[in-house]
Amino acid sequence: MTLIKSISGIRGTIGGSTSDNLTPIDAVKFAAAYGTWLKNHSQKNDLTVVIGRDARLSGEMIQNLVVSTLVGLGIDVIDLGLSTTPTVEIAVPLKKADGGIILTASHNPKQWNALKLLNEKGEFLNADAGAKILGLAENEDFDFAKVDDLGSISKNDTFIDKHIEEVLDLKLVEAQTIRKGGFKVVVDGVNSTGGIAIPKLLRTLGVEVVELYCEPTGHFPHNPEPLKEHLGDICKKVVEENADFGIVVDPDVDRLAFISNDGEMFGEEYTLVACADYVLGKTPGSTVSNLSSSRALRDVTEKHGCTYEAAAVGEVNVVTKMKAINAIIGGEGNGGIIYPESHYGRDALVGTALFLMLLCERGGTVAELRASYPAYFMSKKKIQLTPDLNVDGLLQAMHEKYKDEEVSTIDGVKIDFPDNWVHLRKSNTEPIIRIYTEAKSQAEADNLADRIISEIEEIAGL
Repeated sequence: MTLIKSISGIRGTIGGSTSDNLTPIDAVKFAAAYGTWLKNHSQKNDLTVVIGRDARLSGEMIQNLVVSTLVGLGIDVIDLGLSTTPTVEIAVPLKKADGGIILTASHNPKQWNALKLLNEKGEFLNADAGAKILGLAENEDFDFAKVDDLGSISKNDTFIDKHIEEVLDLKLVEAQTIRKGGFKVVVDGVNSTGGIAIPKLLRTLGVEVVELYCEPTGHFPHNPEPLKEHLGDICKKVVEENADFGIVVDPDVDRLAFISNDGEMFGEEYTLVACADYVLGKTPGSTVSNLSSSRALRDVTEKHGCTYEAAAVGEVNVVTKMKAINAIIGGEGNGGIIYPESHYGRDALVGTALFLMLLCERGGTVAELRASYPAYFMSKKKIQLTPDLNVDGLLQAMHEKYKDEEVSTIDGVKIDFPDNWVHLRKSNTEPIIRIYTEAKSQAEADNLADRIISEIEEIAGL
């Protein structure tokens, strides 16, 4: 069992001993640390926090603990109940709240849960804020409210509908155009809140929906990470139903993957590519993804005569870069679409609407659309090192070895070769170097990864 503390929140498995797992005591301690930071940060007397959760089995228990802790600090809570990560992100500024918490372990299996922490803009906290919260939790430096100053709880289950209204109000989303498309779509909501939000959005847009695992019971029918090896049921269902395509989301609905009409994966990496292709065709501008995302976004961006830039891995890093260059769209290769016209957070509802608009514009099948994009293949491997080895030194040696290539060191070492690339990142918790490669065939990507592993082992004397 595991408890992971980071600047973006706390994540762990339910049950077991405190400080090693996400127990009720740990949930209360970190909720108190967040609330205390919020009081210090805002310098306001009356604070409000928006809270929502995915459908996982431990969600109601963790939510009750977190809500009561904030109330005990004198903070008012707006309880959205079952919701999505992007819905909570949108609700925070709409309600003029001071922060937000999403109770979800994202793509992790059902035994996991987490507290994802937001600022007053509905965006994930930066490193400085996260570090302060971790320090408060460690020291248990809390000052709870007296009985007359306790916070209040108000329930509001309307925000998924408001989220859908926000999507339909986007300038590049034309509901009438989509309604004329006559689409039929299979949705795998992994028995979480995507099974509420995505079908409701689609039906509002006149799309015929075939629901698969859309009951928000929290009993995930398969591993909830939307990868090919977990999605055999929807791939089969799309073909059986003669659907135009399939939609898969993770439990908190910030990752989006498509299944083509032929039952094949469209590819999580290509979710952002397709949405950016549509947006750039209407509103030219810069794009951003992280260093481990597909080169296809760069290619499509340059096809539109625009510029692409890469950010360090992590949503907050992508958002920071997007703001710095005023990017029109960005995200991560795991199916995360960040469209600033809506908000600075990964949003599967926004991505779904933009993708439908692209299909209306292009015509043809989803499989044909996928074939129109540059074909790249990824390999993701890791190399286990002994604890005494200097990982930073090994990365520096690889940088030096390939100094004549295009190299980025903003997050590990990424080496861009003319026809492929490799990204080397060290783990923060164990002596491991993660090795991501991309090339024009799977064999080439795998061979490049194996070659780099051999070179690292040679330098390390392994």
